[in-house]
Amino acid sequence: MFTTWKQWLWYDWLLLCIRFVIWFSLMITTIQHQDHLTVPLWIIVLWEIAAFSIPWICLMFSYRYYLLTEMVLFGGVCFYLTLLFPAAYLAFLMPTFMIAANSAHKSFRWSSSITVVLFPLLVAIFSPGTDLWAIIPQIGLAFAIGFSFHLLVSNYRQNEIIRNQKLVLEQYLSQIEQITLLEERDRLSKDLHDTMGHSYTSIIMGLEILRTELATKDGEQKIDSLLQLARNSMEEVRAYLHQIDSPQESLPLTVTLQQLAEEFQKHAKVNVRTRIIGEEYIVSKQAKMTLYRCLQESLTNAVRHGQSTEIIVSLHFEPQQTRLDVQDNGDGVEEWKDGFGLTAMKERATQLQGRVTVYSEKGEGTFISCVLPRLIQLSDERIRLCIVDDHSFIRDSLHTILDGQEDLQVVGVAEDGEQAVELCRSLNPDLILMDLEMPNQDGIRATKIIKETWPNIRVLILSTFQDTERAKEIMRSGADGYLLKSIESRELAETIRLVYRGGTVINQDLFHKMWDGNDEEESVGPRSDGEEYGLTKRELEVLNLLSQGNRYKTISEKLYLSNGTVRNYASTLYDKLGVNNREEAVQKARDTGLLL
Repeated sequence: MFTTWKQWLWYDWLLLCIRFVIWFSLMITTIQHQDHLTVPLWIIVLWEIAAFSIPWICLMFSYRYYLLTEMVLFGGVCFYLTLLFPAAYLAFLMPTFMIAANSAHKSFRWSSSITVVLFPLLVAIFSPGTDLWAIIPQIGLAFAIGFSFHLLVSNYRQNEIIRNQKLVLEQYLSQIEQITLLEERDRLSKDLHDTMGHSYTSIIMGLEILRTELATKDGEQKIDSLLQLARNSMEEVRAYLHQIDSPQESLPLTVTLQQLAEEFQKHAKVNVRTRIIGEEYIVSKQAKMTLYRCLQESLTNAVRHGQSTEIIVSLHFEPQQTRLDVQDNGDGVEEWKDGFGLTAMKERATQLQGRVTVYSEKGEGTFISCVLPRLIQLSDERIRLCIVDDHSFIRDSLHTILDGQEDLQVVGVAEDGEQAVELCRSLNPDLILMDLEMPNQDGIRATKIIKETWPNIRVLILSTFQDTERAKEIMRSGADGYLLKSIESRELAETIRLVYRGGTVINQDLFHKMWDGNDEEESVGPRSDGEEYGLTKRELEVLNLLSQGNRYKTISEKLYLSNGTVRNYASTLYDKLGVNNREEAVQKARDTGLLL
């Protein structure tokens, strides 16, 4: 009941005030004329209290119950008093107004007949001192005023709904605009000349190498300044060609999320409180964009589906992980079902070895938590790398940059895909940094051969430009990641650690077009149960192999995936089916017809 009061608007409080004033006046009048009552005063007082409170309580649950209790209780009090005092029929004007104001749909037909016709007729029959033709116009006028008030309130509610929908649509329009610009960015990025891209990349990597040669503080500051200038120049060229800029990528995570929350609060007219817990540290661009999209989708769902009025956003910087919690006070649901947006959120988190969990209960709101592991340097092992690129300067630059990390070791370099395959055969490295465009054998063909022959070797593509179609092709060939060569050295090292641990990383600008499109292509077609659970073809393949008793390692070899990637698929599969382990998943799949 208290939750209902919080949602009241001005007209609800106005009706309550009118009701209270009329009821209080009726109570005072009854007490003043208690000598003329034919029943004890306390009975009449209790009756009037019930006539005030019971219909009002019923109104909170159903207007039909309200109409019946209002007519029986309040109408009964007015009818009894009219038998004693003929002028007391005027007290029935208030409940008549209230009945008309709270009637809806077809209830007007019978509520108007009872209040405007039947009540005056009973009063005229049992109270000879009253004039039927004088009572009907007065009560009819009260009913007409109440009906007009009902129309006013209905119009106000419709306007509120339209305003709220307009605000939500504005948010969606903003997202659609970003996606449209992103697609245009992908299309125009092909026009960026190879020579310009390689030149900027070579300059950046060359400056990174000079860090070791300039050990003085002034030298490092100059190198940082030149690096920033080179990166800014490259971004300006891209922004000019792509006709888009992504300012949130250059801002700290806390500032980015706070700006998003403030903008949403301004447009959606809800109270959004942001809390930062722990000391902020630098996160990768992929992690930043994943948390940004997670908050964006959570805020939209809270208003569009949950009708929330207050949202609390908590960003936790923990030693081993970064956690974003979004709690709203909306309606909540009894059985949560992931929509398109939340599925995309979980996929983004899964690519970074993270997870997204949702807790929702009817009447208690919804809680969404996005947890991403913090990529820190490995202390007990070294990652053995091979660098494959046809430009010697880039090979040497990457070698110098990555060898500076204690947990990374470059064990070999190659100029083309054929040499890369030979390196894998002789050195068996942990991870390959692979270029795409190379003579003799390109990166796509080399990656396919490597993943088919040595599925445990991770392959991370480093390309100069964004090419959506080539990115799709290389990921289908088994690559474990796709990045641009302009990536910062710190972020490159973190990405290598992530891919080595079983994650899959894709440049954020390519993510929407690649994976959102794949969701539609890979959604289960003929099986309605598969569509119900939102399983992809790959997840069904993993489920089928699990049902055959295969272990994760065997599945990874059959599907040319890493053991960590298979475990991620299995974890997502269990989450979608609502089970805890492979035995429960196989049994549920057989019961629902997912497995024949």
